[in-house]
Amino acid sequence: MNVSLTNDLAELVRRKVESGLYASASEVIRDALRLLAQQDHLNAIREEELRKQIAQGVRSAEEGPLIDGDEAFDRLEARIRQLEQERPGE
Repeated sequence: MNVSLTNDLAELVRRKVESGLYASASEVIRDALRLLAQQDHLNAIREEELRKQIAQGVRSAEEGPLIDGDEAFDRLEARIRQLEQERPGE
């Protein structure tokens, strides 16, 4: 298999080999591909978790009453102001 790299990527591979961390350019590329596979796996896990959270939110919306986002924000701001006023010594 032949792979063409940009000048910047080729320089990065060269520096990694010169650093002594890798014995060859092939080792650098293999390690980079392993990291890419790990990243893909983590992204798939994150995507699945996000899908689960969205499904949970949809179920929650279907089962219970919903409030307007602005109303929820107003309630939150009011609660923060209330807590700020209740702080002792201020």
